[in-house]
Order: sequence, then structure tokens, then C-alpha cells
Amino acid sequence: MSASRWGEVAERIAAAPYPVEVLPVEAERAAACLAGLEITTGSWLGAVIVESGGLLVDHGWLRVLGGGHGGLPNVVSASDLAAGRVTVALDVMGGQFVWMRGRTGTAPTVHYFGPEDLTWDDLELGYGDWLDAMLSGGATGFYEPLRWPGWEAEVAEAGLDQGIHTLPPPWTAEGKDLSAVSRRAIGLRELVDLHEDTARQLGFL
Repeated sequence: MSASRWGEVAERIAAAPYPVEVLPVEAERAAACLAGLEITTGSWLGAVIVESGGLLVDHGWLRVLGGGHGGLPNVVSASDLAAGRVTVALDVMGGQFVWMRGRTGTAPTVHYFGPEDLTWDDLELGYGDWLDAMLSGGATGFYEPLRWPGWEAEVAEAGLDQGIHTLPPPWTAEGKDLSAVSRRAIGLRELVDLHEDTARQLGFL
């Protein structure tokens, strides 16, 4: 078995420019998740699954999935493996990061589905490069359009299974200014499904 890559991940966590919390994980639950994906801890994804219930990045805005903890699902339970979609993270606004093949059939990359445009965007990064970027400060610029003054305290209060729903929604012209919209915490899975259902109704998916 190849050596675990957790040491590399832990180094990035320690050097992150914003808070990153490593959630505890149950060993049996993590092992089952790892077996379901048929990977080892020699990959960053495998190491995150075995060594953490998930990572709360930047005051909990980004929830990187691991072996599961409390209301935060593990990678397998959040994914559609039959369709080749491995969900690796969710964010507090109901966005999804999914590791999957692109339309050209090349090596899998991380794709993002966000509430601001309701479309899938290929980030053209493998899992390790994507997580490295997010732990190294990339979340700040990536999420800048979706943040409002004082978001840190509001996001920190949301549970692991909660996201922040806004009205008007971020994909509308009226909802672009997140400081001026109505915001409330709802179930994160409900929020993710709401964005996908809306995208289908609008013909974006």
C-alpha cells in the first residue's frame, strides 16, 4: 500500500490564510467510504476521507467532504458513483464541487455548480490541485462575488447540514448584492436540490 498523503494535506491546512477545521471521523465509517470509492490514502482524496470527517474551510463557508461527521455526509453518500460523479465539497450557498470527466472524456477534473449562474464550470484541476488551491487561499477570490459584510459570523452559526438561502436568489440581477437580500439558514441538501431544480426549469441543465 502506498504511503498516506495526509501529511501533505495537513501542511497545507496549517499554512492556510484562513481557519480550517478538521472534523473528527469514525474509523469504520471512513474505511467503508474508502472501499466504496476503491481508492487508497496514497491519494489526497483517500487521505482526507480516512483522516477527517470533513474540512471546514474559511469559517465553514466551504465544506470539503471526508469520511462524514454529524450532519455532513461522506463522499460516497453525497455522490452518484453510477454516473461517475464524485461530490467532493459543498459550500454554504448551496454550490457543489464534483470530480468527474469532462465532455471530451479526458482525465476527471473538479467541476463547480454555483448559485450565481446555475451552470457547471470545469475548473480544469484534479482533486489534489483543487484542494491545494482552496487550502492556499483560493477560496477568497473564488467566492468574492457571493459574500457580504459580516458573512463570517453568519456562516459560522450555520450547522453542518445547513446552507444560506437568499431572496432574491444570486442568479437574478436583483440578487447580486448579497448585503441587500433576505438571508436565512435552511437544509443544505434542500438548498443544493433547489438550485439544480431551478436550473432544470430554466433549461440550463
